[in-house]
Amino acid sequence: MSTAPVELDEPEVDDVVLPDLPWVTIVWNDPINLMSYVTYVFQSYFGYSKKKAEKLMMDVHKKGKAIVSSGSREEMERDVEALHGYGLWATLQKTGSEKA
Repeated sequence: MSTAPVELDEPEVDDVVLPDLPWVTIVWNDPINLMSYVTYVFQSYFGYSKKKAEKLMMDVHKKGKAIVSSGSREEMERDVEALHGYGLWATLQKTGSEKA
């Protein structure tokens, strides 16, 4: 039995598929949580080093907000929900939609 190669036509596709831009999680400054607690949360939840957690915490404190993670919408929804569980003010946003 012999098998001859078969030529297949490539499908014609006019649709342009753009990659999904990543989403970000933003933590906002609040009058409730101590800076040491925010640093602790960043280290505990994200596994960030103390130095990175402190830098992000200072951005939250001095600039009013910091982008703490990025990825798919589902991942950022999970991060926001977790940060709410810690009592932090957090939102998600698509990158490029508005300056965070």
